Amino acid sequence: MFYGVESSKVSKIAKKHFPEVKSLGKTEVFALCEELFKSDYCEEAFIACDWSYRIHSQYEEGDFAVFERWINNFINNWAKCDTLCNHTVGSFIIQFPPYVEKLKKWTKSENRWVKRAAAVTLIIPAKKGRFLSDIFDIADNLLLDKDDMVQKGYGWLLKDAAIQHPKEVFDYVMKNKQSMPRTALRYAIEHLPADLRKKAMEK
Repeated sequence: MFYGVESSKVSKIAKKHFPEVKSLGKTEVFALCEELFKSDYCEEAFIACDWSYRIHSQYEEGDFAVFERWINNFINNWAKCDTLCNHTVGSFIIQFPPYVEKLKKWTKSENRWVKRAAAVTLIIPAKKGRFLSDIFDIADNLLLDKDDMVQKGYGWLLKDAAIQHPKEVFDYVMKNKQSMPRTALRYAIEHLPADLRKKAMEK
């Protein structure tokens, strides 16, 4: 559901009111975020994502269970999924890299948004060249998924991994292109040079 408020205005609202809640402590901030998620309005979810990320310096390992619960219970569209996972969950993984193994378990979920979350959580680390072997593991697990939201999610992940690792991503695509859905393939090659994109798209 939407109130119809522009994203830029929602961001300003979140920024304006964060000083009022940050002194409450992480547990209370997370509780407020959860109440916002429960409303099911996208704008309120975006504020929850903003506030939960703003305290990323306070994250502890036990917080992963909180984020996992939010994804399982409150994420029901791509916008909520990507906003929460790109920043809040992605920042957690950067701070606690062993938890990338949890993302691989998400790829086995029956929930389309949990599967997409497994991929889009690593978008920002991928741009920095990190977690390449894990990215390929996640792509392997999602390779044949028939859900277009999942295909676009791991395709996007490969696309951003290609910023720092174009050859490795190209080789991965070439190895898997006969079975990779065209939606995922098109996303994955977007940052590659034109000649490599053309080669990847050849039947």
